[in-house]
Amino acid sequence: MNVLGIDPGLANTGYGLVARRGARFVALDGGVVTTRAGVPLEQRLVSIFAEIDALIERHEPDAVALEDLFFGQNARSAFAVGQARGVVMLAAGRRGVPCASYTPQQVKQAVCGSGRAAKDQVARMVCAVLGLPDEPLPDHATDALAVGVCHANHAPLAQAMASAR
Repeated sequence: MNVLGIDPGLANTGYGLVARRGARFVALDGGVVTTRAGVPLEQRLVSIFAEIDALIERHEPDAVALEDLFFGQNARSAFAVGQARGVVMLAAGRRGVPCASYTPQQVKQAVCGSGRAAKDQVARMVCAVLGLPDEPLPDHATDALAVGVCHANHAPLAQAMASAR
């Protein structure tokens, strides 16, 4: 199973391609799609769409896993993240790739065993699980890899439950 994990954002959308090989995970790709402030919103969204669409075409993932929207204090930021999530889902839907969403707590639980894990602990565990050197990627890429690992852990159980229905 290959999963394209996404940490959506308007300025920085992290991505990480995670493959499950038996009981092991490997990172096949990772990075950040960056857009500049001052560029019209619609053009920033086009850039995110084009980059994610190209990743999906190149890697042909079995699923796209996105981190859920976290509102916090800044509604404007939440709307921008929601728009970035939308274009990622559009790119996946256009190519027939199913999407799944996970809360930050679910991702932390899947990677660290605790939904309250600190950001640096998540980064260390992602590196350990994927056999990467310590924190080789920007935060957004590491977060996206964590989302991919979360889905790769969750997907077999979800498929078994769906089959049982």
